[in-house]
Order: sequence, then structure tokens, then C-alpha cells
Amino acid sequence: SLQFSMTAMNLADRGDVADYVLSGSFASKAYEEGLRWCDARAIASSKGDGYKYIPSVTPDLESEGSKFLHITANNTIYGTMYDEIPRGFKAPLVCDMSSIILGREFNINDFGLIYAGAQKNVGPAGLTIVIVRRDLVRDDLDNMIPSMLQYKTFEKSGSMYNTPPCFSIYVAGLVFEWVESEGGVAALEKRNREKAALLYDVIDGSSLFTGVADSGSRSIMNVTFTLPSDELTAAFIDFAKGRGLTSIKGHRALGGCRASIYNAMPIEGVRALAECMKDFEKENA
Repeated sequence: SLQFSMTAMNLADRGDVADYVLSGSFASKAYEEGLRWCDARAIASSKGDGYKYIPSVTPDLESEGSKFLHITANNTIYGTMYDEIPRGFKAPLVCDMSSIILGREFNINDFGLIYAGAQKNVGPAGLTIVIVRRDLVRDDLDNMIPSMLQYKTFEKSGSMYNTPPCFSIYVAGLVFEWVESEGGVAALEKRNREKAALLYDVIDGSSLFTGVADSGSRSIMNVTFTLPSDELTAAFIDFAKGRGLTSIKGHRALGGCRASIYNAMPIEGVRALAECMKDFEKENA
């Protein structure tokens, strides 16, 4: 979350313009931090519709002189995802990939800066990955910005300015080796799309379960859905728990249910949830 501030501090000066797309809770938090530092502008938002879709983002929306365009690739709470990233903008694209890095392929050359918390697909919480284009690592930052909040500090020290989180980095290395052994990110993306399709097929064919995200914005990492009442939602969560399927209660900001099917979730677990949903509907039709 500190990257919400660091991206603005390193890519923009006080008073500079920066564009943001508000597609979910964390995208909005990034925007709020941007407002503390620069002239942050929300050029597109789906907040008014409950963040149920990724808003359309086209170059004609770009602010004149914008230093960067910030997006959040995947929105865990609402279960939405960019199917196609914005292109054609003059300013570099900054992307929070925390909940989808290693889960699908991206062309790194499309971005000026990528940041991601490790806790979804990479390793333990507390480790953050930042990939920044070299020409965006500046030496002329405002002197009030602490050294630890300047990307140049990490570039010049090889990310060893202070003692890094060694264990988290070690675990991340093991995960990278596992990803390669599974066929790389392309193979994991194919698997993740298959897993997500199993659940969306149940939702689309159901009269009991309703998807939260619009069909064109659905995430392959977080599948969100609701039932007609809080009572049925609670009953389904208990029903699933009885089959060994836990942690499917939706985020407190949204309610309902959420299946987070990150890389570590095997397809067998997703199949089990899909069958559980079908069986629960049969008993509660």
C-alpha cells in the first residue's frame, strides 16, 4: 500500500497532473494518496455502480500534461479485472498487479511501472515487487521525500539499502521455480481461466446465485456472487463448510460470497465448490 504514495512521489512533482482510474477499493485508495501529493484526477470510475465493472478508458480522457495513468489490474473485493489494458496514452502506465501477478501474462513493455504485493500469488505478506522503467527512476526528486521512498535508493543499492525481508524473498524464489516447473505464467493463466469458467458457468446457469461483476469485467482470480437473502448466504457458507470448503464469505465491504482461486488453488478444489453450489441450489430451489 505504500506504493500508492511512492508512485506519485517518484513520477510527479508537487502540482503535477496524474490520471487515475477508479475501479475498486484499492484503486480509490491509490487515488486518495495521489491527491496528497499532486493534482490527481479520476478520469474514469465505476464507483457509482458499485465497482461492478472496469470503466472504459480511452486516450481522449487523458489530462493534458499527465505524468502517469494509474490502474489496478484486478479488484479482489468486487471480482473485476482488466481484460485489455489501456493503450495509446502519452503518459506511462502505472499498474497495481498485487492480486494478479503471475496469474496471467502481460507484456511488460506496455507499462512504465508495475508494483505488486507478494501475498496473493508470490509469497508471504510484507514483500513488494516493483518493476520500473529506468528512465522513470529520477535523481531530481523533492528533498522532502525520504530516501526509503525514492526508487533511486533501491536501484543504486541493488535493493539492499537496508536488510530486506530475507525469508519472504526466499519463499518467493521457491514460488518462481514452481511457476517455471508448471509451464510458466502462460500455463498458469490457462489453468486459472479454466478454474474461473467452472464457477461462472454455474452462476450463469443458476436462478439462485448471481454474479457481482459484469460479464465483460470478470476476474479470473476472485469470483464474487450473491444469493437472494442474508439467510440463504449464511446457509450456503455453512453448507460449503460442511464439505470442507471454507473462507468463501465475501468481503465485509460487499457481502455475499467470494471464491479466491489464486495460483495455489488446484482445479479440484474449484470443481468441488462448483458441485457444492449445484447441490445447494437443488436443495433450495
